[in-house]
Amino acid sequence: MSTVLSEIAVVDAGAASAMRPPALWVAPEYTGSIAALEQKERELGERLAGIAGRFFRARFASSLAAEDMVLTDAILRGTEAVRAGIRVFTLQTGRLHAETLAVLDKVQAHYGYSIEQFTPDAEAVENYLKKHGLNAFYDSVELRKECCGIRKVEPLNRALSHADAWLTGQRREQAVTRAELPFEEQDEARGIPKFNPLADWSEPEVWAYLKRHNVPVNDLHAKGYPSIGCEPCTRAVRAGEDVRAGRWWWESKDSKECGLHEQNIKH
Repeated sequence: MSTVLSEIAVVDAGAASAMRPPALWVAPEYTGSIAALEQKERELGERLAGIAGRFFRARFASSLAAEDMVLTDAILRGTEAVRAGIRVFTLQTGRLHAETLAVLDKVQAHYGYSIEQFTPDAEAVENYLKKHGLNAFYDSVELRKECCGIRKVEPLNRALSHADAWLTGQRREQAVTRAELPFEEQDEARGIPKFNPLADWSEPEVWAYLKRHNVPVNDLHAKGYPSIGCEPCTRAVRAGEDVRAGRWWWESKDSKECGLHEQNIKH
C-alpha cells in the first residue's frame, strides 16, 4: 500500500532544532605539550611534599569531584611522607548524589585507601528541617547558607579541629570569587594555613591529568556536571556556560560560596 506524499508530516528544521535538548558541558581537551603538563605535575608534587614537610597534621578536604581527584591521586601516589602527612577526608552532607558517594568505593578499590567521612550533627539537621522545611535553601541566600553551615561548615570545623594546615582543590578559573586565589593563605577563622595547590591549573590541565593517570572520577562529569555539590543544589550545565553555573544556579554568581571558603567573598 503506497503512501501519499502529501500525507507525510513536514517538520520545520528550526522547530526540530528547538526540540533537541541543549548540548551539555563536556570535559575540555588539552592542547598543550606533554612536557608542559609533566612540569605542572612535578610542581604539584613539590608543593605537596613541601606541605607535608612543614606540617604534621595537614588535611585535604575533598569534594570527590575532578580537581579533588587530581589532588587525591597526587597524594596517594606520592612519596610515603606525602601520603602519611596529608590525610584525605570528605564531608558527607546527607544530600550527595549516589554517583558522588560511589567515588568513595572507587578510591578504596583503586588505591586501597579509605577516605574519612564527616557528617553533620543530626540534631542540627532535624531542627533546620522542622523550622524551615527540607528544601528551604531555595527561598533565600540566608537559608541556603544556614543549611550549608549545618551540613558542611560545622563538619569541616570538626575535621580540622586538630589539623595544623589544610588543602583544597580550588582553582582561580572556577569563579569570580576565586579569581585572586593564592597558593597559600591564612585561614583566619581557624588560625592555620590553607593551601590551594591547583590554584593556577586550567580546566584542560585537570582533565589531561585525570586521563593520563587513569584516575577514577565521578560519573556525573560524563552527564554534563563540571562542578558537583549536594544533589538538590547542583545541575548539569550547557556547553559554554561557566563551570560553576550549575551550583546554586538560582543565586547571583557573586555569592556562590557555601562558607567553606568564606575568604573568597569580598565583604
